[in-house]
This record gives sequence, C-alpha cells and structure tokens, in this order.
Amino acid sequence: AKQELFRVPVLKQAIELYGAYPVKRGSADRSALRSALNCLDNGWAVGLYLDGTRRRDARIHNPKLGAAWIAAQAQAPLLPVTLWGSQAIVKKGSLMPRSVPLTVRIGKLIAPPSSSNREELQAVTQQCAAAINALHDLGR
Repeated sequence: AKQELFRVPVLKQAIELYGAYPVKRGSADRSALRSALNCLDNGWAVGLYLDGTRRRDARIHNPKLGAAWIAAQAQAPLLPVTLWGSQAIVKKGSLMPRSVPLTVRIGKLIAPPSSSNREELQAVTQQCAAAINALHDLGR
C-alpha cells in the first residue's frame, strides 16, 4: 500500500492486518521489493498494480517493471487480475470504504522472466499488461 496510508494510525493497523507493507511510489523501493520477495519465500501471494497506482478506468497505461523483476527473482509466475468497481470502494477525499458490487476476472498464469535482463522484464511486463487490459475489456 502507498506509504502515505501508513501515516493514519487506524488505517495503518487495518492495512497491516491484511499483510500489506508501505511502498514509496515514484522510485524503486528496495524495502518494498524485499518485503514482496519475503512474502513469496514464505508461500504468500503478492498483489501489485503494474502502473504503481490504481486508475479510474482500471486499465494499465504505464506499467512499471517491478512485478516482473520480483517474479524473476522468486521464479514465481504472474497472474493477471482485473477488478471492475474497485474504484468506487473509497471515493476521492474519503477515508471510509463503501460496499459496492465487484467483478473479478482472473487470467492465465504468465511464466516469470528467466532473468532480470531489462528487455525480458519489459516483454513480460507488456504481456501481463495486455492480459489485464484484455480481461478488463470483457466488462462486467
């Protein structure tokens, strides 16, 4: 979860209950990368937004290489997932979540990159982004 959310004590406790950890957005956050790898090493799944943030249209526009890098390091597959309706859970400017209908679409596993070579990371990232966008285009 974005680091800013951990500054609100009640939110921090709630977020930590779900096993989330703070992420500094806008740069490669080594601590967050280590946390993700540690979770995978301990048998947990790790969920990431390829763009580094949620978007109102839920599509991937500018994917970052972090998910592919983590997958390469852990040799863990990537699972494309899209959520319809999640943008309405917390309205802009509000801290309280709302109950809203959600549609979850899950794609097919994508093999991890065999190395952390930049071209390979970019190819797998684009493959994952295309799969997520295709799932999203299916609609509710």
